[in-house]
Amino acid sequence: MKRLVLGLDTSNYTTSAAWFDGTKGENRGRLLQVRPGELGLRQSDALFQHVRGLPPLMEELAASLPDRAWSAVGASTRPRAVEGSYMPCFLAGASQGQVLSSALGVPFYAFSHQQGHLAAAAWSAGELELLDRPFLAWHLSGGTTELLLVRPEENGPAVEAEILGGTQDISAGQLIDRTGVLLGCAFPAGKAVDELSGQSQSREAFPVKIKGLSFSLSGVENQVKTRMERGEQAADVAAFALETVCRTVLRTTQAAMEQYPGLPVLCSGGVASNRRLRTVMETVEARFAQPCYSTDNAMGAAILTWRALEREEG
Repeated sequence: MKRLVLGLDTSNYTTSAAWFDGTKGENRGRLLQVRPGELGLRQSDALFQHVRGLPPLMEELAASLPDRAWSAVGASTRPRAVEGSYMPCFLAGASQGQVLSSALGVPFYAFSHQQGHLAAAAWSAGELELLDRPFLAWHLSGGTTELLLVRPEENGPAVEAEILGGTQDISAGQLIDRTGVLLGCAFPAGKAVDELSGQSQSREAFPVKIKGLSFSLSGVENQVKTRMERGEQAADVAAFALETVCRTVLRTTQAAMEQYPGLPVLCSGGVASNRRLRTVMETVEARFAQPCYSTDNAMGAAILTWRALEREEG
């Protein structure tokens, strides 16, 4: 009999719940509502939307299952698996997950949002076994642009991630979102900017300086504003921002692969769903999550919960 586990993730952008049985699973998620023209939510507003949105989302997820015999519950409880990592919005999923585990009499497992992203990416790329060996990974999202050295967690079901490099100021997702909002797109603007850039033939990019494995993207945002003031076409401005991100990520990856030869590369996070990035990163044979599992989702929490249960019960 397959074990059925539940995962919850309440990030700064999405409310999500997922089930996993060791082979297959399903995620249901809803974007949080952001007022037009704004670039995100206050944590109190995000937390309120999660608390209100989780019950109907759980009803929707449970309705898709003929058997709801849950064996364990897991949730993302913090952004990263390091001391001091905290964000109030994760309290919604963490608290409801603990209540469910107590009511059902099943174990509760806590993971970080970043660990969930990596697990969902590896599974949806068809390479869940990556979690059992070292690899390089990008976490590219609205709040994070980190190049990671990932290793199996010592005596645990998840992974440990060491930051090797990435942005020193704004994230790739912030650059894309801010570009999109300036162009009149709704926040979060990743999908809209991706589609808009597809209307451009331009491959022009800003030559971002990479020091070690780190770089800065704030200068690119200034370039975007300058191009808009010059009256450049919206599609060309969108393409410029995306092409700059893609080339910067590629060059940094190539530098990391020289330092850590032989390690595979996995790309996770919402920005990893970008079509141009996937094309550019083919040159280093990078693995990508399926687009629906690149953005914030609870599938990673469910996968890690299943792995934890398997580890404990055998």
